Amino acid sequence: MDRTIGVRDPEVEVFIVGRNVTLDKIPRLDTTNSSVDIDLIGIAKNNNETRSAAVAFMSYNTMENLLKPDFFNTLNNTVKTMMSTVISATLPKTTNTKLTKPVNFTFKHIREFDPNGSLSCVYWNISEWIVDGCSVLETNSNYTVCSCVHLSTFALIMQTSRPSERDSLLELLNLVCVPVGLVFFSLALLTFAFCQWSPGVNNVARINLCISLLSAHLLFLLTQQFLRLIRPHQVLCAVISGALHFLFLSGFVWMFIEAVLLFICVKNLSQISSKKREVLSSGFLCVIGYTVALVVVSVSVGLLPEGYGSEHCWIKMDKGFIWSFLGPVCVILALNMILLINIIINLNSTLKNLNAKVSQMKQSKIRTFKTLAQFVILGCSWILGFFTNDRKELEIIFLILNSQQGTFIFLVYCVLNNEVRQQYRKCFRRLCCGLKQN
Repeated sequence: MDRTIGVRDPEVEVFIVGRNVTLDKIPRLDTTNSSVDIDLIGIAKNNNETRSAAVAFMSYNTMENLLKPDFFNTLNNTVKTMMSTVISATLPKTTNTKLTKPVNFTFKHIREFDPNGSLSCVYWNISEWIVDGCSVLETNSNYTVCSCVHLSTFALIMQTSRPSERDSLLELLNLVCVPVGLVFFSLALLTFAFCQWSPGVNNVARINLCISLLSAHLLFLLTQQFLRLIRPHQVLCAVISGALHFLFLSGFVWMFIEAVLLFICVKNLSQISSKKREVLSSGFLCVIGYTVALVVVSVSVGLLPEGYGSEHCWIKMDKGFIWSFLGPVCVILALNMILLINIIINLNSTLKNLNAKVSQMKQSKIRTFKTLAQFVILGCSWILGFFTNDRKELEIIFLILNSQQGTFIFLVYCVLNNEVRQQYRKCFRRLCCGLKQN
């Protein structure tokens, strides 16, 4: 037996067995990114005259520039990527070249493996790559084993879905609507933080709701604008999708906390106990508001870390991982609906109580209306998102409703609040007076 190796491009490894071979099995022939298992001893035994055989195994590191993956003709319109070096196996100076067993080739992946892609073991036939006689035996993220019933020039090609062309109208709406929503989120946040509110009004849930959604929409907008730069960095894309998951989910948690605070207020219309205030302090609410979302994201990362980092740097849809977001959202929306129904029932029963304070009753009614409006604004847009299914008209409605959450919150809690309007007028008058004096 004899074995020779070449280390340049192409890499070549030759193995020869003679008449008096004593091996039961020849060793695997290896190059840098590939290897081959062939029953050369069985082939030699089939050569009755010489009782010998030789195999030449070559790996071409730059051959894909000539034998491009696009020469792999398939019916479906996919993106084709060469996942291996091009290799070639022949039986030189061997009379009977019929294989006794299929030949197994192990290809090391030379590019990032996409778990959603489809791998094909192919060989070169005159002017194109075809799969006849070759199949995938096993694969993982690092390598793939192919089995073929003949020798030729081989490669491993991955097919992935062609990215859908981004709709120009959706891009324009995204570029216009999201910044508008961010402006109104900022105005609402400033109003909640600096306006003087009536005693007993707890704005901690609304402030943190605005912070969560403002951060989420801003991060989403920046990600989509620089998607081409971010997408090649899979780890960065996954971190961004995890952050978006956390921020959007915390927004829903704060919406639920707002409903809980309203429920407590309605239950205690005649008397608000100090004990309740201590239990639902701002610090306690902040811990609950962000910890719940953090726990959900942490569990999701632990169960399926590769679920983050889709084509648009969001949660991946495969393996049902999207339910790590939709599941908690559905639960929160259902609990919110139950709370709001209870709030309305309690309000109606309290109306019959002659001792109920009229002003406090009026405030509770207004707050209930606003919380209900908030539930519709924040919840219904995402519920609509469940049913878009690539329908353009529904995607447009979803984009407008979702991007204008800040606008709706500003209108409901600030513009429609008489107390806030009066403070706006005072600020505007002071500003005008200051300008006149200058």
